[in-house]
Amino acid sequence: MNRRFLIALTSIFLFSGCIQTIAVRSVGGIVEDGFDALTEESDLQFAEQALPANIKLLEVMLKNDPNNERLLKLCAEGYASYALGFVEDVDKERARIFYVRARDFGMRIIKQDAELAKAIDGSADDLKAALAKKSKDDVPGIFWTAFAMGSYLNITPTDPDAIASIAKIETMMNFVAEKDSLFYYGGAHLFLGTLYGSRTKFLGGDPEKSKKHFETAMRLNEGKFLMTQVYYAKSYAVQTLNDTLFEELLTQVDKASPDILPKFRLGNAIAKKKAKMLLARKEELF
Repeated sequence: MNRRFLIALTSIFLFSGCIQTIAVRSVGGIVEDGFDALTEESDLQFAEQALPANIKLLEVMLKNDPNNERLLKLCAEGYASYALGFVEDVDKERARIFYVRARDFGMRIIKQDAELAKAIDGSADDLKAALAKKSKDDVPGIFWTAFAMGSYLNITPTDPDAIASIAKIETMMNFVAEKDSLFYYGGAHLFLGTLYGSRTKFLGGDPEKSKKHFETAMRLNEGKFLMTQVYYAKSYAVQTLNDTLFEELLTQVDKASPDILPKFRLGNAIAKKKAKMLLARKEELF
C-alpha cells in the first residue's frame, strides 16, 4: 500500500466525516421543527409513544456531531420533559434516571465554555461570577440543565448531593430570569416559585418569594402555560395550607381549553392530567 493510496484513503474518511457532520447539522433544524410539532400534540398516549423514539434519533445524530448545541439542548429538553410528563408520577426511579440523562446533556453544552466548565464544578459564587459575563445566548443550556437538576431534587428531596446543588440551581435559574424572563413561558420564575414554595422555611423555603415568582410567571405567560398553576398549587398552596387557592388554581387548569396555548398543547394536556391527580389527593395533602 503506497503513500499516495494512504493519503487518498485518509482524505476519503475525513471527507466522509465532514459530509456526515454537515448532514447532521442540516437535518438538525428539521428535527427541531419535529419537536415543535410534537409539543403541539394534545393526545397524551400518542406523544408518550412518539417521544422516546425521537429522543433516541437525536442521540444517534449526536454520535456524528457530539458538540452540536442544538441537538444537546433537544436531548436535555426531551428527557426532562418525558420524565416530568409521563414518568415521575408512576415510577420515580425511572424518572430519576431520565433527569440525570437530561442534566448530563445540558452539562455538555455548559462545559463547551471553559469558564463555565470550571465554575460549574466550583461554588455557587464561582458560578454566579462566571454567569455574570454570559448572555441571552447561553440561556437554553443553563435552563435545561438547572431544570433537570431541580426536577431530580423535587422527587429526591433527601438526597444529600441533590440538596447540595440547590444554591447552583437557584443561581442558574436567576440568570435565566434576568437574561430572558420570557424563555419557556416564564419557566425560570415558575421553577424558582416551586423551589421556594416546596420547602419549609427551616429547609430554605420562602413563601413570599415563591408567590412573587409564580405571579410573575403567570403575568408573563398570561396564565396560558397551565403548568404554572399546577406547581403554584402543588408547592406554595400546599406548603402554606391554603386549600382555597389550591382548589381555585387546579380548577382553572381543569376548565381551561386545550387550545389556550396551541404551541404547547402537549404540556397543557399534561398539566390538566396532573391537576386532576392533585385534586384527587386534596384530603391527603391538607
